[in-house]
Amino acid sequence: MSTCNIDHSKDDVVKKLQSQKSFLPKELYNKAAQFLEHEQTQLTLNELFHLLKKYDLVAEEEQQKRNLAMVELFQA
Repeated sequence: MSTCNIDHSKDDVVKKLQSQKSFLPKELYNKAAQFLEHEQTQLTLNELFHLLKKYDLVAEEEQQKRNLAMVELFQA
């Protein structure tokens, strides 16, 4: 993932998640939504935002990598 100096608000991340809902595996979407119901650090919000960013446009192999990264993030 490329690094970004912009801090993304929880609202931004929720909107990004909703915009990618139809492209994400249903179970992963549900885990992400539950994850965002709890307080998260700014670093975590930024990381999740960038995993979701342009998810629909990347190759399937990249989606799989991002899926694994999200699962790891949710378990941290």
